[in-house]
Amino acid sequence: MKHVYVVGTADTKGPELAYLAQTIADTGVPVILVDVGTRMPTIDVNVAASEVAACHPEGTAAVLSGDDRGVAVAAMSTAFASYMTTREDVAGVIGIGGGGGTSIVTAGMRGLPYGLPKIMVSTLASGDVGPYVDISDIVMMPSVTDFAGLNRFSRMILHNAAHALSGMVKTAFEATSQHRSVGLTMFGVTTQGVTAMVEQLGSTHDCMVFHATGVGGRTMEKLVDDGVLAGVLDITTTEICDLLLGGVLPASQARLDAIARTGIPYVGSAGALDMVNFWAPETVPAAFAGRQFYHHNSNVTLMRTTPEECRQIGSWIGRKLSSCTGPVRFLIPERGVSALDIEGGAFFDPEADAALFAAIEEAFEVSGNRRIERLPLHINDPAFARAAVDHFLSLI
Repeated sequence: MKHVYVVGTADTKGPELAYLAQTIADTGVPVILVDVGTRMPTIDVNVAASEVAACHPEGTAAVLSGDDRGVAVAAMSTAFASYMTTREDVAGVIGIGGGGGTSIVTAGMRGLPYGLPKIMVSTLASGDVGPYVDISDIVMMPSVTDFAGLNRFSRMILHNAAHALSGMVKTAFEATSQHRSVGLTMFGVTTQGVTAMVEQLGSTHDCMVFHATGVGGRTMEKLVDDGVLAGVLDITTTEICDLLLGGVLPASQARLDAIARTGIPYVGSAGALDMVNFWAPETVPAAFAGRQFYHHNSNVTLMRTTPEECRQIGSWIGRKLSSCTGPVRFLIPERGVSALDIEGGAFFDPEADAALFAAIEEAFEVSGNRRIERLPLHINDPAFARAAVDHFLSLI
């Protein structure tokens, strides 16, 4: 039998956890109440904190024997993440928490499969939830009031969260498409080209487009590792600019490693390598004063990459792709890499583009399976989209 796991610190959030668990149980969904607190619980639970703590790599004592709360929370986060990997009866997970509880519970949620219902009711849910959600599909729900005893607002929020989770569990999604899935990366300035690729592939492939905001690239590569994707059209590699130059939407150093590990068919390009992303103008580091900027909106500022920076970016990409053993085609759009990098556009800079393209070619080790092709086209040209799709279909 599958259960909903209701998780929180029963030493400090006992009444709220009990109310949440009972509300879900009243919908007819079986519940397991899990304590991840570090002190004595104030309610009865199904899984004691000591049982969770025992899943820590260094044992229970690493979690529950110290006096430092910060250390205990970090250790319990590790233990709970490990504990959840041992469960085979999970229909969904719902947690409540403040700062510590949110950190602990979401650590366990992030390792669960996409699609498995996950709701975190948190005092932190109206702020920056990136560290808690990361590349998962956790639903963050603001608690409105703090968890300091039940009141009419907290009951209302927990009631809604309970019924939302119950509804997800009772009406679980069942995939029906038989098409192979393909991953594509897109940014606003490459939308026209990538959309054309999706239109060409849509009748034969399940197209998953990932927004190239750092999280998008990491999510796509996780799905590569998970075997979900049959191939990748990594047209928009702009996250690498932010990684190397200090932008706010960076890839990780592991970008492209999943491609190398799996040998998955890969068609890549230089989409939006003409820009580094920052937030509002006042947030741009002083070191970049005097650079060429484009104000995408009041909260997003784009900085044009210089020829020297483009050489750095190109060399990084070329070296990474050279470690790939699967089929690789990297397409260079000679007439521009974004909607801004076009004749008359704000970021049109043939010298910088030439430096980028040359650096990629110099670092890229050509083999029977790995090739670079220059195309006398702009990245958003319909002909470029057709060429990318044709290369992709030839690889799979």
